[in-house]
Amino acid sequence: MKKTNVTLFAALLLLAPACMQQEKETIFNGKDLSNWNFVVENDAVPADQVFTVDEGQISIKGEPIGYMYTKEKYANYTLELEYRWADEASNSGIFVLIEDPKNPFPTCVEVQLAAGKAGDFVLLGGSDVKEYQLPEGVTERPKFPVVEKEQPSSENPAGEWNRVKITVQDGVIDVYVNDVHQNRGTGRVKEGHIGLQSEGKRILFRNLVLTPM
Repeated sequence: MKKTNVTLFAALLLLAPACMQQEKETIFNGKDLSNWNFVVENDAVPADQVFTVDEGQISIKGEPIGYMYTKEKYANYTLELEYRWADEASNSGIFVLIEDPKNPFPTCVEVQLAAGKAGDFVLLGGSDVKEYQLPEGVTERPKFPVVEKEQPSSENPAGEWNRVKITVQDGVIDVYVNDVHQNRGTGRVKEGHIGLQSEGKRILFRNLVLTPM
């Protein structure tokens, strides 16, 4: 290989990580929630009483029920974030592929964060994945169908941070909780908003990074 080609190749290797880094998008800037919209059940209270920024982290009160969701829609990405319970372990979720941001639950797939069930899928508002099957003996689809996680709980104790990675590619959703693959779902929807749920007790989120695939 000629010296010129070697030099060019080395330069491309150096540029590649920088280009990959530039593709990442921080959907939470650590300062405010200007990239998000909000839903509170029956508009019971102003959204800023439920969803706030506390020391660079998203703080979600847990009640009333509701959710915050990105103003933009996304397709084919990896979402990485961390969450922890502010006090006792409770209930929350990450919404992906939101089609219709209805009140109080959108049409989407929820990646469950409820204590002991992190990694389950909950199919909200009529959403579906082909992996879902009616439980034996049940003939009518339940209001909140669930596709249970594959592995025993990989969550950390309440008060400790948990890492979640979600990949969405052509409607296929994969979920990792603390580096353990917990679930896969194949849906018909390939693009949608991303949401964080208020339900239960106070929960904190940080380091939300989205990387296009």
